[in-house]
Parts: sequence; structure tokens; C-alpha cells
Amino acid sequence: MMHTPASMVTGIVFAPLGLVLVFTAAITPQWREGQARLGTAAPGSLLRLGAKGQVVGGRSGPVEALLLVRSDGLWESCLQVEHSELRQCWPVAGLYQRDPRVRLAQGLVLTSLFLCGTGIVLACIGVRCWTDIPLRGVAASGGLLVMMAGLLSLTALGVYTHNLAKLGVNPNSKVTNPRLPRLTLHPAGSLYFGWLGSCLQVLGGVALLFSFKRPRCHTCPSRPELPACPACRTCPEISNKTDMDVYEVSC
Repeated sequence: MMHTPASMVTGIVFAPLGLVLVFTAAITPQWREGQARLGTAAPGSLLRLGAKGQVVGGRSGPVEALLLVRSDGLWESCLQVEHSELRQCWPVAGLYQRDPRVRLAQGLVLTSLFLCGTGIVLACIGVRCWTDIPLRGVAASGGLLVMMAGLLSLTALGVYTHNLAKLGVNPNSKVTNPRLPRLTLHPAGSLYFGWLGSCLQVLGGVALLFSFKRPRCHTCPSRPELPACPACRTCPEISNKTDMDVYEVSC
């Protein structure tokens, strides 16, 4: 019975899942998040977000604290009033955009996405069934690229997480304004998507790397000098067996 090796199946499943999760993390603006109480507002008051998240508008009445949620991604930042539909996003700018650690994370993630996509294409070519047996070298080369992509994503996530509270902050500026709300930043959802996707990429790449290991083949009793894979078809003692330990791709 012809079948695809389990390592190839694992790699060809995990690699695309990891790519989708890392891509989702890259384009969403929830790498870090923080909340701040900006002021007071009347319940049911009319508010709107101005330029770059400025909250303006309102009317008199009983007041309550206004809680703002600030979130940053690699290419976009957002500001939202909690428990409302008021939300505004804009491309990253200023010190955050120019921070070398943010730029490093951007470059690593983009490189990771490219390598993972290329690796998946190679893995598909190596596993597909237009040949009698899988192209093990091609599939394993794709696995190497996928594993490298996962490691690059993990590096980007590690750099960002380690410096999360320092990104976009001028270390030489020690001036603080007590009238401004204090924003405490913490990891957000996109980081967790990225960690999970990167781990899946590494696992998928390692699984595909097992393609370098050649399968254990039967030998032909009448012709022991020949391997039985794929020469087993010419060996009557083995070709008549229904349960053969031969790794081939089923179409």
C-alpha cells in the first residue's frame, strides 16, 4: 500500500497553519496594549475621536471615568474608547516607527513570511504525487526554510516582547507631565498568535527535515544486491505482498 510518510504529512499541515498565524499577527495592531483614564464623560454623551485618537465632544450631566485603550502593532496603532464603538487607527509614526527594535522586528517578520511561503512551495513539490516516490531532498529543503522562518519569527517576537515597554520611548527624555495619564503597556493578542504560529513553523520544518532520512526498505530474497524500493516491483517475493513498508505518495 502506497502512502505519504507521517513526517511529511505533519510538516505540510503545520507549516501553512504557522504561516497563517504569523501573517495574522503581522498585520494586526495588537502586539502591545495599554489602558489609561483620560478624563470624565457623561453617560450617553456624544464623543468622537479626532486626529490620532484625540477624544473630543461631550455634553453636561453626571460624569464617569473615560477609559482609553491604546494598542500598537508593527505597522499600525489604534486607540479605542472602552465599551464603545469609537475607534481610530493610523500608521505607526514618530519615535515608535523609528525605533531600531521595531524596524528589526518588521524585517525579521517579513523575511520569515517569505521563507515560509517558499518552503511550503518546495515541500508541496517534494510531497506531491507526480513521481513514483516523494522527492525527499526537495521536501526536506522546504522544511529547512520553514524551520528558519519559524526561528526568525521567534527572534522578532522575543526582541519585541523583551523591549515592549521601551519601544518608542526616548531614553534621554526625563521630563514627565503629571497631568498626562500613565499608560502601562502589556503584551496583547497578536503576540500570542505570533508565538503559536512560529512554534508551528518550527515543528513543521523539523518534521519535513525527517524527509532526508531514507525509508527502511525490504530486500529481495532472490536478488539481495538490489534494494526493494522501488525495485520491489521486480521481486516476486515482495511484489505479491499486500502489506509493504514502502513510502510513496498516494494520489
